[in-house]
Amino acid sequence: MRLGTPEERTVKGIFLAGGHGTRLHPITLGTSKQMLPVYDKPMIYYPLSVLMLAGIRDIQIISSPDDIENFRRLLGDGSPLGISLSYAVQEQPRGLAEAFLISADHIGDDSVALVLGDNIFHGPGFAGILQDKAVDVDGCVLFGYPVRDPERYGVGEVDADGRLVSLEEKPEHPRSDLAITGLYFYDNDVIDIAKNLTPSARGELEITDVNRIYLERGKAELVSLGRGFVWLDAGTHDALTEAGQYVQILEHRQGVRLACLEEIAWRMGFIDREACLRLGEELSKSPYGQYVMEIARAG
Repeated sequence: MRLGTPEERTVKGIFLAGGHGTRLHPITLGTSKQMLPVYDKPMIYYPLSVLMLAGIRDIQIISSPDDIENFRRLLGDGSPLGISLSYAVQEQPRGLAEAFLISADHIGDDSVALVLGDNIFHGPGFAGILQDKAVDVDGCVLFGYPVRDPERYGVGEVDADGRLVSLEEKPEHPRSDLAITGLYFYDNDVIDIAKNLTPSARGELEITDVNRIYLERGKAELVSLGRGFVWLDAGTHDALTEAGQYVQILEHRQGVRLACLEEIAWRMGFIDREACLRLGEELSKSPYGQYVMEIARAG
């Protein structure tokens, strides 16, 4: 069943794959964290699929000088998937909000969606939620997820009507259990907001400071991803293993492939069935490629 072709949207995508992956040392000493496998595909496939499901086709990947060419080698310019991929270098990790300064020319006069390279999302109706929030972005849209240890995250508090009323970064005494995930939608004001941020004590431009400015303006929305959704931050050894196990179990039980970029590109109308089949044939010696061919042939 096709997801349907979304209308053209004036929203650009940013995929942030910077940092040194220190929580995953020593396995990230020789490769980017986002190139590590999460079961049957590179980690980068999962957050990239989120942008594609939102209907976003113009995406810039930001990474370190050492890793950027590996991403380019893996994904190219995106044209076989019906998308446009460009690349930008972050010399040193200076906070998530620096992404808007690095990608200012890429964003231009449009709105923007930022996704972090180690975040994995899965849940019913997620594509519809993403496509709805990607239309006419006015302010910022954050996505919250209930966790048992909110003190480890940025935390959003909502009132009885579900309106966002406060944001805290790794609070000692959290006001709620809603962690702010690594997916953000912003209007074009985010570029000027990032330019005028005061760096933190660590010299970083903090994304929570950006979000607080939108909150003070009354233009911050929190979408709660509750029961039935899964959000995984695969930035530690345990989390990476758990993410792989989750994907493996779901794919084996349901016979589907999570974050299969070729299938998403076809079902979103970015490419046609024949193009999807050709992409599968290029990977035909792997179960992944065989799956792509099967879904394309099944129509």
